[in-house]
Amino acid sequence: GGAESFDLDPCAPLDRPWDMARQHYTIADNGLARPWHGRVWLNPPYSNNVIGRWMGRMAEHAHGIALIFARTETQVFHECVWRAADALLFMEGRLHFHDAAGTRAKANAGAPSVFCAYGADDADRLAASGIPGAFVPLRLRSLIFGFASVGSWVDEVLKVMQRAGAAVRLDDLYRALAENPKSERNPNWKAKVRQTLQRGPFEPLGEGVWQVAEGRLL
Repeated sequence: GGAESFDLDPCAPLDRPWDMARQHYTIADNGLARPWHGRVWLNPPYSNNVIGRWMGRMAEHAHGIALIFARTETQVFHECVWRAADALLFMEGRLHFHDAAGTRAKANAGAPSVFCAYGADDADRLAASGIPGAFVPLRLRSLIFGFASVGSWVDEVLKVMQRAGAAVRLDDLYRALAENPKSERNPNWKAKVRQTLQRGPFEPLGEGVWQVAEGRLL
């Protein structure tokens, strides 16, 4: 976490209590008119007449995390989140924003908030964030594309269970994922697999056996 986790905040306030990324665009820069790069943090203006342009750009960029209100029924949410994001984290409770001096607002934001992850890596990071709330994977590439490419950890575990056609023991899951490119890049991949089982759309059957949770992939 922290500013070093993101390469760009294209919608940063002029006066801010802390940085959110290595580079910032403010209203003086017009972040919509500038090139975006790397992993993006986006907390856009929530006004109906502008949020669509910011979220559309985020969907195009497809790498980073956005924080917006959970207005799940709106056109912007349908076009730029449901159809484009890889995962969501609906937060428990309501946020309290901070002013330029870092003072926490007395009143909450007035609506529920959601983190929107774009890209498999950002979906994994969101799942592992530990932020209280409900994690919802959206783009299960392994089911859509026949397991042709490496997706998120949720995708890869689903891939193994799909091939097995049944519940899977944890040690069998380890063997199946041992040579996966994601495992080769992560020395702590076994811990990541366990975390994915606990936080993803899976349920334990006891004695180290796991299956896809009924109704969790709808």
